Amino acid sequence: MRLSDKWKDYELIDTSDGERLERWGDIILIRPDPQIIWSSEKKNPLWYSAHARYHRSNRGGGSWEQYKKVPDRWTVNYGNLVFNIKPMGFKHTGVFPEQAVNWDFAAEKIKNENRPLKILNLFGYTGCATLACMNAGATVCHVDASKGMVQWAKENAASSGIADRPVRWLVDDCVKFVQREIRRGNRYDGIIMDPPSYGRGPGGEVWKLEEQLYSLVTLCKQVLSDNPLFFILNSYTTGLSPAVMEYLLGVLLQKYFGGKVSSDEIGLKVSDTGLVLPCGSTAIWEK
Repeated sequence: MRLSDKWKDYELIDTSDGERLERWGDIILIRPDPQIIWSSEKKNPLWYSAHARYHRSNRGGGSWEQYKKVPDRWTVNYGNLVFNIKPMGFKHTGVFPEQAVNWDFAAEKIKNENRPLKILNLFGYTGCATLACMNAGATVCHVDASKGMVQWAKENAASSGIADRPVRWLVDDCVKFVQREIRRGNRYDGIIMDPPSYGRGPGGEVWKLEEQLYSLVTLCKQVLSDNPLFFILNSYTTGLSPAVMEYLLGVLLQKYFGGKVSSDEIGLKVSDTGLVLPCGSTAIWEK
């Protein structure tokens, strides 16, 4: 498993009864996590003195219960990057800390390549991966269908002091955007994508990632440059194993571009137990 173990402003303190006990800077939050199927003893006193806890609703969604005053927003640092944290209505905070291992991978690849690079970040969310690539020296195109998420990403870039770096912020349907880029002849040296498990097509039809991923990667392959650097595919879909995603990238990219493919779960170490919580899967093609 690949671990995101360089955090100082984030800590996964403990896990039990379907919940995470986390530190985000100076704020302690308790959030639900369906993978935490164990019920271990809650010895850490922070379980009983957290700032807020997210409660799921039987009708979908949920809400935060505040025990102490929680700011509407605050910041956490990851290296030179600064991310704005905002507790959202669906348990999230705007950062998936386990993804830091992928930010580091992309940044290192970019820094080691002595040429101008264009990176495409699809389903870019609040822009953490985008900022990592910008900070490493690449020109980035950030695409997300949510106007609010793209604005949040811009705020993160400003907080990190890199808003003046070359970047395109686009509110768009990712599939439609890639189709237009193919027609325009635009190409990218690296692609990062973290598509949702479920989505809706242009006609409102529901699609599942497992059923659409092959066509999605096939489409994205057409906007890779002649000398691409990497393709990072991340998923939180439980029915989609790392090995399946690796095979997919092998069939579509390694066969055509050479290089190598790899895959693994990504995770976070739990401070109180020393064990590792799996938090998703990533497959990577690299030159």
